[in-house]
Amino acid sequence: MPRKQIELSNRVEYLNILDLEGNADAALDPKLDANELRKLFRAMLLARRYDERMLKLQRQGRIGTYGPALGQEAASLGPAYVLGKDDWMAPSFREPAGMLYRGWPMEKLILWWGGNETGSSTPTGVNDTPICVPVSSQCLYAAGIAWGCKLKGGKNVALGFVGDGGTSEGDFHEALNVAGAFQLPLVIVIQNNHWAISLPRQKQSAAQTLAQKAIAYGMNGLQVDGNDILAMVAATREAVEHARSGKGPMLIEAVTYRMGVHTTADDPKKYRTEEEVACWQPKDPLERFWKYLAKKKVMDEKAREALEAELAEQITAAVAKAEAYEPDITEPFRHSLAEMPPTLKEQFAEFQAYMDSSSRPDNGSAPSAHDPLMSRLH
Repeated sequence: MPRKQIELSNRVEYLNILDLEGNADAALDPKLDANELRKLFRAMLLARRYDERMLKLQRQGRIGTYGPALGQEAASLGPAYVLGKDDWMAPSFREPAGMLYRGWPMEKLILWWGGNETGSSTPTGVNDTPICVPVSSQCLYAAGIAWGCKLKGGKNVALGFVGDGGTSEGDFHEALNVAGAFQLPLVIVIQNNHWAISLPRQKQSAAQTLAQKAIAYGMNGLQVDGNDILAMVAATREAVEHARSGKGPMLIEAVTYRMGVHTTADDPKKYRTEEEVACWQPKDPLERFWKYLAKKKVMDEKAREALEAELAEQITAAVAKAEAYEPDITEPFRHSLAEMPPTLKEQFAEFQAYMDSSSRPDNGSAPSAHDPLMSRLH
């Protein structure tokens, strides 16, 4: 009886283009023109400054718990940059760089972190699902959309994000399994930031790479330097073209690092060392890309200063707009489904009758969660 090595038809590769000094591998460089490079830098810088401002807003009690994306801008922006307007994206909560680039108004993201339902309503003309926190659920959304794209017979592609911790969830494996079996036009990007809250990557999986999990589902995997925007663009471009041409799904593992807290509710000093964080400082995706642009003379310090000032004004205006927003207490009914089913319509009518009732015990203010009606609605 034979015992031999099985030849697998799929492969796993590693991709890096920019070194730490901003020098690009000429053979792998996606060769974006100056306007494209400036556009990418603007989007990365905007995401970085937005992230910094959101942390301050949280510390001032002006929004709720916040999950920073510091250090992961390239892993988010690269895939979003490659997608077409009619393609679909299912983000988690560390993709503000990609979401802002795709056309989400900043004030809408601020409202989401502030707990307003309108922050979950996708802007008209943007083919994205809203920020979704449940771990790995984005993979199923993206796979379902990809299946819909295939059934419609078009060339659209769906892309979903998941963290390294999410690859331990059933949703991740179910999405890849159905995508491989039905050859769906799906791209899944793993944001491997090395920590699933306080659990390190090596405790998530004994696999040498997370990209190699693609092999089990009959697709190619690509491990990419996730702090290298050129590599993320090149890798996603390859995966999207592969999916769009009918060749099926691909899995990308973006190796990056969460420089900040998991969320403002935790303290990473309790579970990781400052030495570990310091090792990742030279790999900062924004400054590496800046070195590349400076060497190519695409931008200079004066242009960066002008851009910083422009973005600061944009962020200030977005914060003001978000904080001026007056929420409608019926928003949870309006943003969940395109059309309310009869049961929800019934609840909505009951809720409106309650709000109009002169017998409300709270004398006209918003109902509390302890009210019997609110308990039923939840």
